[in-house]
Parts: sequence; structure tokens; C-alpha cells
Amino acid sequence: MRIYLAGPDVFLPDAAAMAVAKKSICARHGAIGIFPTDPISDTAADQAGDRWFEIYLRNEAHIRACDAMIANLTPFRGPSADAGTVYEVGFMRALGRPVLGYTNSVVDFSHRTRAFLGAAARPLPEGGWADGEGLHLESFGCHDNLMIDGGIRAAGGLLVARDVPEERRWHDLDGFEACVQALMRGRMAA
Repeated sequence: MRIYLAGPDVFLPDAAAMAVAKKSICARHGAIGIFPTDPISDTAADQAGDRWFEIYLRNEAHIRACDAMIANLTPFRGPSADAGTVYEVGFMRALGRPVLGYTNSVVDFSHRTRAFLGAAARPLPEGGWADGEGLHLESFGCHDNLMIDGGIRAAGGLLVARDVPEERRWHDLDGFEACVQALMRGRMAA
């Protein structure tokens, strides 16, 4: 089982160490972890020209070559998961392969968004909330946008949410390991 390790972990100052840690957990459970920065042969990427496009093509090549995905959906630079990771979740879902996710925050999307907006968030007379432009806030009790939670559920996956102290938010891998265990035991349904 080859598992694509999606997430903003590539931006960590110790990204290489995180790759080693996640791959070690995968190996312990009989899987092969594939980190986005791992080398992969891809003719289109070799001819991409722009570095950003080469990275994009290699990441898609990795996803196509994997049997499943585990995505780090911990809120990144705002109330939601990393946008690139969200794209990758959708891409894997479209391939019809298992998608699992973990987040080191148990606060739901609506509450995180309201906290992020601060005074700009305002209650609506008919119920619910809006932002400073009057746009309604999503409030379904999901961990992130309903398309992310829904995609994982529709893929038969699992979304593990854990309350992790802020200082360990990017390095606590208990939720990740729970996903690996569930995937390898075939117990993914949320």
C-alpha cells in the first residue's frame, strides 16, 4: 500500500524530518509513505520550465502512483486547511481511491472562521452568521468546508480530529497514525 502524505508539512522548517517520521509510521504498519518532495520520474515535469509547475506535475504524478491518501487538514494560515492539500484531496477522491484526513484541532469550521473574522463576524437575524461583506458563514458542524469533510466521507475515509496543544500542533502525529492504522486494517468508514 502506497500512501500519499498530503499536507502543509512541506512548509515546516524541519520538513525532511517530518517526512522521515511519517514514513516510519507507515512502514511500522506495513505501508509505504510517499512525501510530496520525494523524487519521481515524470516526463511532463521534466519539461515544465517553471519550477512551480514542475512541483505541481510531480505531486500529481505521486498521487496517481499511490493507492490512498492521508491528508493533514490542520488549519493552515487561516481557519481552513491548506488550499493545495484540499486540491489534492479532491484529486484523489476523483481517482476513486481512499482518502483519510487528520487535524490537530477539534474546533469546528464555523467557530474557527468566526474567531478568525473577529468583530467582522456578525449574527444574522434569521440565524447563522455572516462576514463583514454580508456573506453567510458555513455552519454544519464540520471540521472544514463541507466539500472536504464530504469528500472524505464519500471516499469511505476517516477524519480524525484531536485536541493538541498549540506548541505541538504541527508535530503531533497521533491522528496521522490513527489514520494509517485504520487504512491498513480496512476500517475507514467515518
